[in-house]
Amino acid sequence: MRFSLNRKRFRDLTEQQVLALAISSEEDDAQIYRGYAESLRAEFPDTAAIFDGMAAEEDEHRKRLIDLHVKRFGPTIPLIRREHVSGYYARRPVWLTQNLGLERIRAEAAAMEHDAEHFYLAAAARTTDADTRKLLGDLAAAEAGHQSAAENLSKTHLDPDTLADEDSRAHRQFILTWVQPGLAGLMDGSVSTLAPIFATAFATHDTWTTFLVGLAASVGAGISMGFTEAASDDGELSGRGSPTKRGFASGIMTTLGGLGHALPYLITDFWTATMIAIVVVFVELWAIAWIQNKFMDTPFFRAALQVVLGGALVFGAGVLIGSG
Repeated sequence: MRFSLNRKRFRDLTEQQVLALAISSEEDDAQIYRGYAESLRAEFPDTAAIFDGMAAEEDEHRKRLIDLHVKRFGPTIPLIRREHVSGYYARRPVWLTQNLGLERIRAEAAAMEHDAEHFYLAAAARTTDADTRKLLGDLAAAEAGHQSAAENLSKTHLDPDTLADEDSRAHRQFILTWVQPGLAGLMDGSVSTLAPIFATAFATHDTWTTFLVGLAASVGAGISMGFTEAASDDGELSGRGSPTKRGFASGIMTTLGGLGHALPYLITDFWTATMIAIVVVFVELWAIAWIQNKFMDTPFFRAALQVVLGGALVFGAGVLIGSG
């Protein structure tokens, strides 16, 4: 709360402080664009070149702003940043942008330029001082110029074929890093836990015991699948991406796959819980078939036959073992 109270309102800033704020903002945005470029350079060099160019544009505008500050106020620039000003547009912390997808990074950059231009235009409209209005208008024009420069850079580096190729690679990477291990985990969690859960259910007719067995089986399978996925391939040669991401995707989806038909046994009535669990299993198996069809290009009926038939066999085995 103290930090918020110590913030200064934008309309209370002097012209020198507004200019200093613009300089620091240009520095921040240039660093963000360079960070985007570095994170994309290995896989998407053409888009990385766009962000290199945008960073260079920010540097040029910062230089012009500094020259203006030296001319008007001297060489000493006040230390003021966007977090010191109430209501000033914010930027996402770098650790929240490191793992964004290609299309999301492009959208994030467009939003950055739009936010900056909008803010300066709104601020210029509120001021009654002619010099301040001109200064803020110039800053808004600079941000609009950034957007034009970005569009020109996109035309230079991203022809339709290159753009389609980068988007295809980004989609493939998403499949390899998240969908494939997540799908494997969901299948394992949904199918492998059927037998112990339903065997326990029909052997004991005790819903709480069944839930505990299902919980243990789901969590145990999730931990096992997560560590196995992370340790099996570091992603360097296969290009499947971060082992940590793949491990989390596989482990979490494995756990969720098992918990789906374990949670109904929190209901105390055995047959009610069992009927709901069977419906959940039915939905899970068809969802897996749909995901395989949509993301893995597996023909739907083949995926359904593999998953639903396999799940039905495991379910039947669990019921027979438990009933015996």
